Amino acid sequence: MNKRRNFLKKSLAASAVLSATPSFGFHMVKNPKPEKEIVGHGDYQYQIYRNWAKLGTTKPLLNCHEMVMDSKGRLIMIGDHPANNVLIFDKSGKLLDYWGTSYPGGHGLSLSQEGEDDFLFLTDSGWYLNKKGEWTPHNGRVSKTTTDGKVIFDIGHPLTIGIYKEGDPFRPTETAIGPNGDIYVADGYGMDYIIQYSPNGEYIRHWGGHDNTDENYNLSNAHGVAIDYRDKDNPLVVCTSRNEESFKFFTLDGKYVRTLHLPNMQVCRPVFDDANLYAGVCWSQPKIGETTWQDHTGFVTILEGDKVVSNPGGTAPKYENGTLQKSYQLQHKPILHGHDVCVDEDKNLYICQWNANRTPPLKLERI
Repeated sequence: MNKRRNFLKKSLAASAVLSATPSFGFHMVKNPKPEKEIVGHGDYQYQIYRNWAKLGTTKPLLNCHEMVMDSKGRLIMIGDHPANNVLIFDKSGKLLDYWGTSYPGGHGLSLSQEGEDDFLFLTDSGWYLNKKGEWTPHNGRVSKTTTDGKVIFDIGHPLTIGIYKEGDPFRPTETAIGPNGDIYVADGYGMDYIIQYSPNGEYIRHWGGHDNTDENYNLSNAHGVAIDYRDKDNPLVVCTSRNEESFKFFTLDGKYVRTLHLPNMQVCRPVFDDANLYAGVCWSQPKIGETTWQDHTGFVTILEGDKVVSNPGGTAPKYENGTLQKSYQLQHKPILHGHDVCVDEDKNLYICQWNANRTPPLKLERI
């Protein structure tokens, strides 16, 4: 694998150079799109395969939100098209199965391995695109299902257990499963709480939200949540605070530990693989006021520990006096809106994109 990577890096170096110029505005002359799309930096460079997913014409897509790999090596994706919420691929991109019409705001997807069985946790964010092309609110939903779509149980609106008041929106975006099976729900489009439940869906505690006495507990667009097992003796709950361009780390019972700030990166959920943290970057605005939330300014970021080492689709990470500087999307926009990253056993990446012209996930093959 290393020999192959070194060979490809040398043979495709010219293509990679073409992707190296940052974009700080919209008035620069764009470089031509390279013949082979190579993105990333250092030891984390990838060739983009745009036609990896083989959908045919009968499986429509709207937005591809998240993807996980199950114990059989299948890649399971959740989206928000009303005709099929969940798509299941093999690693060649062949569509193996699809199901679900009950999650029109399909957004978050987490995998729980319980013995020899795989289970999915799906979140419906409470927003869907109606026939007029308007984003419309509905009731958010969190479900535990089998991989073929059988619902095991739902977690209800927090109003029913007294932790939300009448009128408080519940628009969940993500779940994470703790080492003892506890379920952590991120209400990223609602009240910005992280709500912890037992493995059976019984309420334990919540934290986050706004206006805390200790500002470290505040979350602003708590878009993602994951469990960091890199220190096996001290697993942590990692929460996205996307409007703060940060990940915040907490103990399993919700005590604040630290903040990792990633300037200019409005990141989605953290994805852990070995010592690495991967995340989709939905936006990286060049200048305040130059872009809107629908403009394409995203990429992917990769960290070794707490250090950014590669930005596939973005400019090279740069540190000055130990401080990470801002990163930007490349001019030719190889990745539009990075929404999620799935990593396979060969360290290839599968990128789900939001607002990407109804395109399927990209495959980024590591070189």
